[in-house]
Amino acid sequence: MRVLIESDSRVNPAAGLPDDSNSSEFFSGLLAALKRSQDFLLSEQKPEGYWVGELMVDSTLVSDTVAYHHWNGRVDKAWQRKAVNHIFSKQLPDGGWNIYLNGPSEVNATIKAYLALKLAGVPVTDPRMLKAREVALHFGGVPRMNTFSKLYLALIGLFPWEFVPTIPCEVLLIGKWFHVNFWDMSNWSRGMIVPLAIINHFKPTRPVSVTLDELYPEGIHERDLALAPDPEKISLRNFFLWLDRLHKLAEWFAEHGIHPFRKMALKKCEQWMLERFEGSDGLAAIFPAMLNSLIALKALGYPDDHPQVVRAAHELKKLEHETEKDVRIEPCFSPVWDTAIVAICLRESGVPADHPKLKQCAEWLMAKEIRFAGDWIHKNPAKVEPSGWVFEYNNQWNPDVDDTAMVLLALRLIPTDDPQKRDECFKRGLKWMMTFQCKDGGWAAFDKDCTKNILEKVPFADHNAMLDPECADITARILELLGYEGWSVGHHRVREALDYVQSQQEADGSWYGRWGVNYIYGTWQVLRGMRALNLNMQEVWLQRGRAWLESVQHEDGGWGERCNTYDDPVFKGQGPSTASQTAWAVMGLCAFDDPENPALKRGIEYLCRTQNADGSWTENETTGTGFPKVFYLKYDMYRNAWPLLALATYKQICERKAIKQNGK
Repeated sequence: MRVLIESDSRVNPAAGLPDDSNSSEFFSGLLAALKRSQDFLLSEQKPEGYWVGELMVDSTLVSDTVAYHHWNGRVDKAWQRKAVNHIFSKQLPDGGWNIYLNGPSEVNATIKAYLALKLAGVPVTDPRMLKAREVALHFGGVPRMNTFSKLYLALIGLFPWEFVPTIPCEVLLIGKWFHVNFWDMSNWSRGMIVPLAIINHFKPTRPVSVTLDELYPEGIHERDLALAPDPEKISLRNFFLWLDRLHKLAEWFAEHGIHPFRKMALKKCEQWMLERFEGSDGLAAIFPAMLNSLIALKALGYPDDHPQVVRAAHELKKLEHETEKDVRIEPCFSPVWDTAIVAICLRESGVPADHPKLKQCAEWLMAKEIRFAGDWIHKNPAKVEPSGWVFEYNNQWNPDVDDTAMVLLALRLIPTDDPQKRDECFKRGLKWMMTFQCKDGGWAAFDKDCTKNILEKVPFADHNAMLDPECADITARILELLGYEGWSVGHHRVREALDYVQSQQEADGSWYGRWGVNYIYGTWQVLRGMRALNLNMQEVWLQRGRAWLESVQHEDGGWGERCNTYDDPVFKGQGPSTASQTAWAVMGLCAFDDPENPALKRGIEYLCRTQNADGSWTENETTGTGFPKVFYLKYDMYRNAWPLLALATYKQICERKAIKQNGK
């Protein structure tokens, strides 16, 4: 396990820079910013030993919850007023709502907000509603919403079930012997789809007193409601649309009690869902699955006072942040992820190995190891001792590769009074994680080889999340860990991963970032990972990555990029500078061990200049990715953690240069 080399007090890190007063002042500012950041993050630790920042998202979660309460027939007027305040606070000047901060209006978010406000009694003649209506119609109205949005409308009688793509319960009966089966779907899709299949069977419509007729541009016609076929007569999409019509016929038979497998499939869906409530903070511990499961329980006939319903409602309620005037909702919690990142930042920045807060953090992280064979065994049947970590507080069925890699990066650094326990925990986690390497050498988030593109053609797959493909950012993070652990570049697993990472490089030298926005995130992680492997950073392909980062630096010294890069790469590297993205770019450039690089120094100056007096940074952009083009996250911890790691990494390369110059 790599041991972090503490700073040598006899070494002047500023010696790694040109010997002048400006350099001394520059480095003094860096050290002061680093210390303020350390103090701030240490003050943010929870009494139990972990860190957690809020996950900030668009208005759709609050809008969906308003609609759910009206479906459920229990509306808390005081809560609803706060929801209305929140939704209006997110309305854009053009009248619509977006899916990421400072982004353009989007059809699903706009219509959901409009509906929630209308349900809450806001008159359609309100100027804000009139503007929202205009935007919704501009996008094509209700017919242009995605499948899951239409399903929620169908629940309250505002969209005909006939035109909602069928999610058949029988999907759980298809064994792994079939080329495409339930376990070929992504982890998060499984959690959303099983309760939706139950809902789809019962179709528990509870009409509300409002309509959305005004949001159908050409009136309610079948040609607008039905999913558009592929212009090519013979295509997978058209096959699945035909299959959906067949499912609709089967649904008719099921409604009349003539369906040989429906009763069995429905029971299996119910059992699957109930089983996964155990050991988790709600189904899959994420808002969509949790809300769907609560509706599914009620559709199954569970009374409101049933323990499962009470628990599901309680877990959903925990995601809310309610103030005197407002209510907002997180999609899930991120304590394991945030804690691992902050622990790494603190140790790399020089917080002592025996610091009591880091010892407490180590114990908390080790206690969160998942020693249970969850759903991952269906795609990864390797004979390995169960291990891994999750994103949330409790979600035993779904440990993931990315969180595990981040925790292992932390465990190699943070102190403990029981090093044997830590080392055993680390080794288990590493062995478990390595079994998830995919056929092409990369790693994905949750599952192994979850890449059957045919699933993207099914009618209800328009949430852009049916698959869990391997990606360069996660693969590079794992290579970073393996580099610190001394794995040879010649090891076949490392070689295969390197081949994968190289194959993913864009023509301009950048890398796509699946889990962070976007090319800055992916490029940083690859360059940092390659440096940890001690590759020759002068190789042409790595220099191209460096050149791309330098080419998109802004005049203010920072870097920034918006979520619109997922829609069109032409926007790469454009967007206001942010603390987190500047930190990523700085660390990417630090991989080349050149502290005198002007672009790198300007990045450090930006971070020092924009730091707040209390050691925090302000960030008003969305830099986290849930589902590209559909759902984005603003990790509130990012703005304060990553800059510290960037400052620490720069300090380290200055120290290394100073040591080299002193002949040590």
